[in-house]
Amino acid sequence: MQPVKMYTTAVCPYCIRAKQILKSKGVEQIEEIRIDTNPEERARMMEITQRRTVPQIFVGDTHVGGCDDLIALDSRGALVPLLQAA
Repeated sequence: MQPVKMYTTAVCPYCIRAKQILKSKGVEQIEEIRIDTNPEERARMMEITQRRTVPQIFVGDTHVGGCDDLIALDSRGALVPLLQAA
């Protein structure tokens, strides 16, 4: 399974929902990068994604986007293949 990285904050309902979706698809470990406690990581996230909101989700090297993007990817049936890509 591809590694999953998520830029997040402590109190973010969209982050919680995204984690629930990923875990329901078999993701056992998510590398969480807290941008509310580390301003340098917030700046890095914004530089990489060109977005300000959390979560920002990466599956392997692929930037999925936020929670709505994750839900849309799953609705198209493309989330599991992305997670399982070698």
